[in-house]
Amino acid sequence: MVCNVCDMTFQRARTDEQRNERRRQILDAAAAMLTEVPVAGLTLTALSRRVCLAKANVLRYFESREAVLLALLEAEIADWISELESATPGAGTAPERGDRLADLLATSLTRRPVLCDLISAQSTVLERNISADTALQHKRAVLGYLGTLVRFTGRHLPELGDEDAATLMQTVMLTAVAAWPGSRPPQAVLDAYAADPALAVMCVDFTDVVRRTTEVVAAGLLTRERQPR
Repeated sequence: MVCNVCDMTFQRARTDEQRNERRRQILDAAAAMLTEVPVAGLTLTALSRRVCLAKANVLRYFESREAVLLALLEAEIADWISELESATPGAGTAPERGDRLADLLATSLTRRPVLCDLISAQSTVLERNISADTALQHKRAVLGYLGTLVRFTGRHLPELGDEDAATLMQTVMLTAVAAWPGSRPPQAVLDAYAADPALAVMCVDFTDVVRRTTEVVAAGLLTRERQPR
C-alpha cells in the first residue's frame, strides 16, 4: 500500500525474513518516538502512522501497543548488556571493584533514557494489556537476561556467588525503576523548586541514586560473604 504520511510503499510481508524486517521497522519507529514522547504518550495510532501501516497491520506483528513496548524493552536490555560486556573488569580490592561496577551500571543506564522509561513502566503499564503467551515469552526473556547480568557481575566481583550477584542486579533494576520517574519531574514541580530553592533537595539525581545504592548493596553483600556462617 502507499503511505501518504511518509510517501513510502509497503507490501505485505510474505516470508519470515520480511516479517522480521517489518517487526524491526516497528520497533525502530517506537524507539524513535520514545525520544520524543513518554511511554504514556506513544499510541498505537501514532505508531502506525510513523511506520506507514494501518493499525490493523501493526497488530499482525504485535498483539497490542504494550506488546510492542515489551519487545522494545527486551531489545534495549540486550543492547545495554552488550555495552556492559565490553567493559573489562579492573584490578583492585573487592570494594574498589564494587564501586567501579556501581559507577559503570549507573552511568550506562543514564545514557539509555528509552530503556529507563520502559523499565519504569514495565509492571504498571507494559504488562497490563498482553496475553498470557506474550507474558510467558517476555518473562522467559527477562530471566535469560538476568542470568547474563549475574554472570557479568561475577566477572567483576567473583567474591559474590550467583545468589548475591542476582540480588545486586535486582536491586539495581528496582532502584532504576523508582529513581527514573522521580528524576524527571513535571514542569509544575520544577517551577516549585525554582520558587523555593530549599525544596530542591527533594529532586532526584538518577545517576547518583543508582550509583550510591549499588555501592552500598555491593559493600554489604561483600561484607556478609566474609563473615562466618
